[in-house]
Amino acid sequence: MSEEPGGLVLPRYGREREPEQPPLRCPEYASNELRAPAQPLVLLEHMLTEVTGPLFGEKRLSPRENDLTTQHPEAPQGQRINISGRVLDGDGRPVPDTLIEVWQANAAGRYRHAVDRTPAPLDPNFTGVGRCFTDSEGRYGFVTVKPGAYPWGNHANAWRPPHVHFSLCGRAFTQRLVTQMYFPGEPLLDSDPIFGSVRDRRARERLVASFDWRTTEESWALGYSFDIVLRGREDTPFEEPHS
Repeated sequence: MSEEPGGLVLPRYGREREPEQPPLRCPEYASNELRAPAQPLVLLEHMLTEVTGPLFGEKRLSPRENDLTTQHPEAPQGQRINISGRVLDGDGRPVPDTLIEVWQANAAGRYRHAVDRTPAPLDPNFTGVGRCFTDSEGRYGFVTVKPGAYPWGNHANAWRPPHVHFSLCGRAFTQRLVTQMYFPGEPLLDSDPIFGSVRDRRARERLVASFDWRTTEESWALGYSFDIVLRGREDTPFEEPHS
């Protein structure tokens, strides 16, 4: 870290990647071989303009963007769920004002995306994306439906377990972390190369949400709790290197 005139602290790269984090190159994840860097990374410093902009302010969010079940005229198909948790730093302190974006497949296991040709129906009342900011205590919450498993052609009879993608942005889009949240008790977890790319068992477990009676609503929605820790021994495994 270094301090620029005016007191703005700029992050610096160069810290070693924690062993709990997934490797950049994972042979079991076939398409990762096409995207993973073949050469050592070139570590670039954040400059002032990268850290101060562009910013995504809370005023740019539409009302109830965190409720994926009310974005269309009718309710989507599937089991309604509440996902909530906190974003914390390595010392357990809340991280406020963090933009969180989620995206997911629908209840039948299909994304609303042009390249998804999965033989499963699209839901006209489900887009599968949502956004919110953490509050002063680092809390966030989404309402959605539980995504379905889907085939993905990585290996013979390959199926991805139900999951929700999470993206977190810090003070600017250059400070972005991406991870996935899984559901407890799913039989496909042990055979999934992406989940298994996190070699450390305890770190993998931190990607699995906990069933939460506190946010389960009678005759309405099941609740799941998923905390995201940015640093330290209990940090959440991410798909991108820490910066």
